[in-house]
Amino acid sequence: MQCELCGAPIRGAPKKVQIEGAVLQVCEKCARLGVELAPPRPVATGRRTQARTQPRAAARPPQRGRDVFDMMVGEIVDDFGDRIKKARLDKNWTQKDLANEIKEREILIKKIEKGDLIPEDAVRVKIEKALGIKLLDVSDEDLERRGTGKITTTVGDIIKIKRE
Repeated sequence: MQCELCGAPIRGAPKKVQIEGAVLQVCEKCARLGVELAPPRPVATGRRTQARTQPRAAARPPQRGRDVFDMMVGEIVDDFGDRIKKARLDKNWTQKDLANEIKEREILIKKIEKGDLIPEDAVRVKIEKALGIKLLDVSDEDLERRGTGKITTTVGDIIKIKRE
């Protein structure tokens, strides 16, 4: 093998160095011109060196936890800022009045109305309640899929609780 910097034949193992951003395999002489990169760490095999006192449990496939998107119903409408502003003006409220009503900062209301910020679910619910509007685009299929809206305990949840 030849040194990638000077072209001389490399005796022994090449050195991996970084010289001005380039990673090169070089000889001993050229290795001092750059920063030597550490060799990669060996990958752990997952075995422990100490003896186990308890027998190892059978390997289980990883279980998929509940996802935030599983409970999500519909999407926020595209013109949420305009709808909020229109409903606020229909009540003759300023942005400060709305912010005080939902106990949030006025700057948050300004950003939401401009469309610079999509409201989080908690803020969205407070705005909907205060102004009497709906900001979610919900289809009939989504409502049927959601059912009661309550999270019920499943057999898998009970098994998980028992193991813990």
